[in-house]
Parts: sequence; structure tokens; C-alpha cells
Amino acid sequence: MSSHQPRSLISTHRAWSLRPLARFAVAVLIAGVITIAASLSAIASPIPTLQVATLPGLAGVFAGKSPQLGLHDGKLTECPPSPNCVLSQAADAKHAIAPITYHTDRETARQTLLKVLNAMSGNQVITQTDDYIRFEATVRLIGFVDDGEFYLPADEPIIHLRSASRLGESDLGVNRRRLEQIRLAMKDLDV
Repeated sequence: MSSHQPRSLISTHRAWSLRPLARFAVAVLIAGVITIAASLSAIASPIPTLQVATLPGLAGVFAGKSPQLGLHDGKLTECPPSPNCVLSQAADAKHAIAPITYHTDRETARQTLLKVLNAMSGNQVITQTDDYIRFEATVRLIGFVDDGEFYLPADEPIIHLRSASRLGESDLGVNRRRLEQIRLAMKDLDV
């Protein structure tokens, strides 16, 4: 009987210690499904209206480290090899996105772009100058952070853009869709 008792204690201990890990795995799986559904629903709406919220206990877990970004000789930072980045300057086919064109003066385009960024849920402008804007976009529910940049050259009426996920390999097209939503909003505002 004493040989049966220790096995029971060991198996009970193992089962109990796996429960928190299993609950966390289920929470991450559910959050992933909800995030994919939220991303797909964002396609229909040019400017999301829901406020950013993360699941309890996950705030900051998936934020990643802020990368070194900015302008380098009039160019935005190149995309990494992973497909979770888009860039309008000298990008290969899988990362390429067209720049935003405008027909107003550069300052009006810049101010309108800032208004669009601030109207979108989860965006926070980090840096802004006369020709450069950097923002962070926090993805609802899980709290993934993406980094976006805009460059407004003085000599042509275009806005170069870049957006990339900090973590992971794929973003399921979220960065491209976000920038296309910004493009549509700028067009709707007749810039």
C-alpha cells in the first residue's frame, strides 16, 4: 500500500503543476483566434473604433523591444527578411507597398496624417519632425506592438511609409492593411 501512495502523490503533483501551463496555453490560443478575427474584421472598417485592450496578465508580454528606426540618407529603415514588414522605398516584391501621394502642401499632408494616426485605435505617435513621423500601433487583445514610419521628402508630393511587427514571423497582413487604411483615410480627406 505504501508503494501505491507515493505514485498517487506524484501523479497528483504533476497534474496540478501542468494545469497553470495548460490554462496559459489555452488563453494564448483563444487570444490568437480572437486577434485573427479582429484583424479580419478590420478590413471592412477604414478606421477602427474599438479601444486597445489586452487580456489580463498579457499586457506588455508581446510588446517586444523598440527597434532603432529613423531616416538614413533620406531612406527609411530596410525591412528584415521576415514577411511582417512593408516598405515603399527600394523594397523587394514581398515587402513593397506604394507611397502615399498628396496634392496639397507638405505641412497640410503632415497635419492630416497626424490626425488620421491619432484617430486610429491603438496608435501612439512617438516622434515627429517636419519630414518624419514615427508611431507605435498596439494590436488589440494580446498587445503586440508594430512600428510605423512616414517620410515626407521636401522635393516631391509623396509620403514614404514603413510598418513592421516587432515579434514573430508573420503578421497575417496586418501592417499592410493598416497602411492601406491610412492611405484610404488620407484620400477620403482629400489630401
